[in-house]
Amino acid sequence: MASIRDSLDHAPDGSAPCLWGATAGVCVGSLVTGTSLGGRAAELAGRSVLVATREQFAAALALIALDGVARRLIVCTPDVPAAHLPAVVAQADVDAIVSDHDRGADGLNVPLRVLCHDTVTPAEAFSIQHSAFGMQTEWVLLTSGTTGAPKMFVHSFSSLTAPISGAALHTVQDADVVWGTFYDIRRYGGLQIFFRALLGRGSFVLAGAGESIGEYLVRLGAHGATHVSGTPSHWRRVLMSPAARAIVPRYIRLSGEIADQGILNALRSFYPQARIGHAFASTEAGVGFDVNDGLEGFPASLVGAAGHVQIKVEDGSLRLRSTRGAARSLSDDSPLSDDDGFVDTGDMVERRGDRYYFLGRRSGLINVGGLKVYPEEVEAAINRHPAVRMSRVRSRRSPLTGSLVAADVVLKQEPDAGARLVDFKREILQICHAHLAPHKIPATIRFVHALELAAAGKLARHA
Repeated sequence: MASIRDSLDHAPDGSAPCLWGATAGVCVGSLVTGTSLGGRAAELAGRSVLVATREQFAAALALIALDGVARRLIVCTPDVPAAHLPAVVAQADVDAIVSDHDRGADGLNVPLRVLCHDTVTPAEAFSIQHSAFGMQTEWVLLTSGTTGAPKMFVHSFSSLTAPISGAALHTVQDADVVWGTFYDIRRYGGLQIFFRALLGRGSFVLAGAGESIGEYLVRLGAHGATHVSGTPSHWRRVLMSPAARAIVPRYIRLSGEIADQGILNALRSFYPQARIGHAFASTEAGVGFDVNDGLEGFPASLVGAAGHVQIKVEDGSLRLRSTRGAARSLSDDSPLSDDDGFVDTGDMVERRGDRYYFLGRRSGLINVGGLKVYPEEVEAAINRHPAVRMSRVRSRRSPLTGSLVAADVVLKQEPDAGARLVDFKREILQICHAHLAPHKIPATIRFVHALELAAAGKLARHA
């Protein structure tokens, strides 16, 4: 398939798949010969286009309209600070901006501005000749860094959709499938789910700007969502929401963070009718693998096995080689892969028996007197306690060891009395002592009502 449009169902009747936003919806079939660009698609042909919308729904319609038309699509995430946009524009050679609102004086030296809408105009009104463009569009995705300008990685429609084919697609190719995701589709994880819905002939429910998890759950339930994805932190928020029972999913997918046994078990208990899987992917390396056996980590048999994705572990770091990864970076000239074509993901793993377990990100390491502590490994132990909903482990300064391990813990329910907190703390420490080395045991445990999530849906680790 050369573009998104080539994969769409041409039937525009009411039984065809739909895309639903917070305030509008369209039949997917109408997008084959329709446009949300007000008849201005031809002006964008061959250009490097920054898609910068407030609403995911508007972004979805614009991306479908522009794939195969624009030379390059820069998919801008809504959290990119205005101060970083000039660098994005310069590095990506942006010569047009598509947005769903008047950007006013944004200071960007980009003369061509096109307004996209949340409605689709029939092709007859604007003489769209999509096939005349025939462009193989570059897709530029931004990573979510906590500081500095975002990194930009170049993909193609082929690399983005390579994981969504064959058996993987057939498992979800069903007329009554309705996808939803707590991810933003302007990030790699959300874009993967968007493509799964479109290529699988399913419908898709997009979250609205500023919409809470509870509000989105209600809309997912109203549209009969059957397949829902998000980070483990998203799903922990779901289980804390009064609206968690609004959905009755058949399939739950986790990615973006380590899926520990605590969240997998909690989802299995709360949604017993659902198949639950977790996937490993990154913007640079693409989708690595899916795990569908209900266990944390992944089978050691995946390492060194033949297939579309080759996996190896070197110096404790997970490395991937495939055609699913980014072709290159626009942010710098450093190679994405080593001489053998493997991308170092920066995710640290450890083999125990016939399985590998994720320890955490190499960049997030806490140094306790020269000894390594991965926050995610400690969180996985804390989350084993049946009363714990989620936790965040961070570094605390120490005059003796340089750093100590500190933990913030959210309980599933408020305890009856303060004395019970003492019991919970003691029980959590017992679990940590049973599963962790002494230097990894939290020196302090603080009970909090909530933990902040970053824009990408992962635990915010800057606090």
